Amino acid sequence: MFRNRAEAGKLLGNALAPFRGGGTIVLAIPGGGVPVGREIAKILGTDLDVIVTRKIGAPGNPEFAIGSVTQDGQTIADMNLLEELQVSREYLEKEAKLEVENIRRRLELYRGKRPYPALDGKTAIICDDGIATGSTMRAAVQSVRKMNASRIIVAVPVGPFGTIAELSRSVDKVICLMTPVNFYAVGDYYGEFEHVGDNKVRDILAGMGSNIETE
Repeated sequence: MFRNRAEAGKLLGNALAPFRGGGTIVLAIPGGGVPVGREIAKILGTDLDVIVTRKIGAPGNPEFAIGSVTQDGQTIADMNLLEELQVSREYLEKEAKLEVENIRRRLELYRGKRPYPALDGKTAIICDDGIATGSTMRAAVQSVRKMNASRIIVAVPVGPFGTIAELSRSVDKVICLMTPVNFYAVGDYYGEFEHVGDNKVRDILAGMGSNIETE
């Protein structure tokens, strides 16, 4: 168990030491991934920014992801789940449209109106405080791949063995400190797992000197 996200981020940062250097950028998934990313970026001496994706929840159960939306607005859906749960195309399109707007709003809230950093030729480390189904991380990976990063590294403190193995086949490397077979929820592996709201994300990015306009 990790004491908190800061401890998990420091442990990940040490594990990512080979990627220290100017050609690396840390992209954190808000909210819980941002305090983890802060510690990684400090150890690696590199920039911290955010990669914003949104999950699409099942009808009547918004916490259960049936798909996700990438930062550039593409929808990634689990077709097997859609068929199993009999989710209509109309529902999927409606929810995706709402999440595209949520992504746009959050990017502006976190970063102001400044342009997103160029990832061409860089090693992008995408981090979160943990992975469950992997839908959010897959959307983040797809977004970063379209920005022409030279290498994509996924870094998380904890995730189920099967999901981590699957992700390993789609990126250059996955760094995961714990891969329990009997996985339940990310929060089970933390002593402190408080909610990380928008204001906290803004404060962390501003404190790291990220490309964000503050009031």
